Amino acid sequence: MFEGLERGITNRSVYDQTLKRFRELGIRLPLISELADPRLIRERYGQRLLEVDPDAPDPWNLFRVHWHNGDDRRSIVDVPAHLVLPAELTGVEAKIIVVPGNRFPMIRAHKVLAAYGCLVPRLLSGHFDPVGQRAVWPSTGNYCRGGVAISRILGCRGVAVLPEGMSEERFAWLEAWVAGPGDIIRTPGTESNVKEIYDECHRLSRDPRNLILNQFSEFGNYLIHRTVTGPALERVFQAVKGAGKLNPVAFVSASGSGGTLAAGDYLKQRLGTRICAVEALECPTMLYNGYGEHNIQGIGDKHVPLIHNVFNTDFVAAVSDAGPETLNLLFNTEAGKAYLTDRKGVASGVVDSLGDLGLSSIANILAAIKLAKYLGLGPDDAVITVATDGAELYRSELIKSEQKRFSGCFDELSAAEAFGRQLMGVATDHLEELDRRGRERIFNLGYYTWVEQQGISVKAFDERRSHGFWEGLLEFVPIWDEMIATFNG
Repeated sequence: MFEGLERGITNRSVYDQTLKRFRELGIRLPLISELADPRLIRERYGQRLLEVDPDAPDPWNLFRVHWHNGDDRRSIVDVPAHLVLPAELTGVEAKIIVVPGNRFPMIRAHKVLAAYGCLVPRLLSGHFDPVGQRAVWPSTGNYCRGGVAISRILGCRGVAVLPEGMSEERFAWLEAWVAGPGDIIRTPGTESNVKEIYDECHRLSRDPRNLILNQFSEFGNYLIHRTVTGPALERVFQAVKGAGKLNPVAFVSASGSGGTLAAGDYLKQRLGTRICAVEALECPTMLYNGYGEHNIQGIGDKHVPLIHNVFNTDFVAAVSDAGPETLNLLFNTEAGKAYLTDRKGVASGVVDSLGDLGLSSIANILAAIKLAKYLGLGPDDAVITVATDGAELYRSELIKSEQKRFSGCFDELSAAEAFGRQLMGVATDHLEELDRRGRERIFNLGYYTWVEQQGISVKAFDERRSHGFWEGLLEFVPIWDEMIATFNG
């Protein structure tokens, strides 16, 4: 079986030491079932949470690691925040439903949920020693921030490993949260350079004091999104649907680590949605077995994640980074916002909400539009997607994009060009509807990363072909909840 799928205590002495430390610090861990239905948290701890700063390194913020935080990021709401993008913005009649992740605590991105899902089984089994070990978080940006945040509030040391070319805002946040500058490790390259991250983690793993929590291969990442993100998205869809007729056609998400795509497995089982995985056209790994560099920060590529349930994926779509970079300007500059409201008739409330969309979030939306056009969807159809993070993480990228794309001047004419090319001009190219052969091709591509480079056995690698393997993983969720309850008790 894979690492990170513990069923019980494997090291009693470390477990007892962790228990003692958490008792001294007054730390209580939320159950996965509580994060899946935060109304339980509101009943038990709602008043206490209102007093806690959502951006503080406070253990109570563990109880905010879910999608149901209100716009104030303090209260807990019945239905997660969401946007329904209108046809005048998307150019399609189908409803594009977007659930923003910037209500999450500490890092304003949903990767803090993935970090919790990966660390908890290691912590409660005694596999990780929060006193004597460092938790190493390899990432292209948000997951390592989530890992550092979770590590700090649990009283242990977190190490971020990420490409040196990521946004300035990510590094500024990390510098304020890590124990020291040595806990930020910059690897060569940018978004596409995931192998360089793995190589650094191989070096770090030679020291037994380092535990590598690789989001691309930790099944806790898959399970936390399937059991927490999935139900949250279902609640959003049901709220948008109301008493009317609305068909949940598809769930769209960038491949990334493969974790968020697990919410698609939940939605397919519950609502019958199909699943579309998104990647950058400049590095079309799944679509064309390609390679390259791009700036859709946070999606990772040049490999197929171990925790991506490939045989349950129905479409692959590629989006050029020209789209997110240009639309980041359209959505977050005065010239862009004025064009949308004054010339295109987009409601001011909708335009204001576009600040909830970071670069990968915009890529998801463009892929959702592409899929809606490909399938010929109408007003009674819905495509669901997520906004991993918001525009606040990419303010430095605005200046770079303005210089790169518009010679340093983004005005009304530039806004019209951006709108026409990147929204109304979305086409159905670079999209594949997968059959058995297509899925086999993508699945087999993972062999070179996980078997040849990372040392996974062929038997373990092939087990993931089976639908039963992924369904069988669900048995760990009640096991881990019982371990959390025992630990808390």
